[in-house]
Amino acid sequence: MSSKVVRLALLPLALVLASASLLAAPTGAVTGKNIVRDVEHDYVGLVAFYDSDGVFLERCTGTLLSPEVFLTAGHCVTADPEGVVSASARIWFEQDAGVGYDPVTDTPAPSGYPVSGGVTSASLYNYGFSDLAGIPESHDVGLVVLEPGAVAAVYPQLDTYGQLGAVGAADVVGTGVDAGVTVSGYGVTRVNGKNGNHTVSYRERLAGHTFIISTHNTKTGGYNLQLAANPGDGRVGTCFGDSGGPVFAGDTTTVLAVNSWLKNASCAGQSFAYRVDTAGVQSWLESILAPRGLWDAVAPAQA
Repeated sequence: MSSKVVRLALLPLALVLASASLLAAPTGAVTGKNIVRDVEHDYVGLVAFYDSDGVFLERCTGTLLSPEVFLTAGHCVTADPEGVVSASARIWFEQDAGVGYDPVTDTPAPSGYPVSGGVTSASLYNYGFSDLAGIPESHDVGLVVLEPGAVAAVYPQLDTYGQLGAVGAADVVGTGVDAGVTVSGYGVTRVNGKNGNHTVSYRERLAGHTFIISTHNTKTGGYNLQLAANPGDGRVGTCFGDSGGPVFAGDTTTVLAVNSWLKNASCAGQSFAYRVDTAGVQSWLESILAPRGLWDAVAPAQA
């Protein structure tokens, strides 16, 4: 989930949705006692966004679907409440990409985060996200298109990618404790204190398992996956900074959704991920990628 303060009429890190009487905030990091260092999903990256003056705006997580296609959340790529995209992005794929960064002195991490290293792009796209008031249909998908060869020049060892789930893939996975998914992200690792006013963030890629609670209720509506966050039975949750990160089907590389929002600012409640296994999202992706000759590399085989 994004590390920025939620826009609109908001409390810090949380938007009050009067119609649903719940708190909603863009999501951050994989949390809980069951998290592990994620060295398996090396195509999951830490992405930072900047304005036209190169000023850092926020950080999120995302998934490389091909050497040129990086999938994230819509609220990550946007720079203002109108949904206008940020000027540029920089992506790192080191597992410990942000470890060593000192936000007090602005000393960069060894990776260069948040000012150098990684791969850069000014080709950012928003599916239509402007705010969370439209939940369940928030259009919370974003895209960063990279130049050919950019990733290979910096990360020559990176030769595997996430796979876009076919339309309806999450429905096949189902709901309940047997509907297992894997989440990965670079967000906040712990949130302590009332209203999440003290956070611990390592900015490293972490992963864990949870399950889908629901795909069709008032908060999901077929657009989102509602994920369990209770740490029992080896499960994990997500928090600020994990936004845009993948929700994989089981232990596969199939991306069902991107982490989107939380029910509260303490990262203790259930989390929600915006589905990318829908005809609408995939038609949008195709409209951007096909003219560039990039769609065939990421298009899922439809059942």
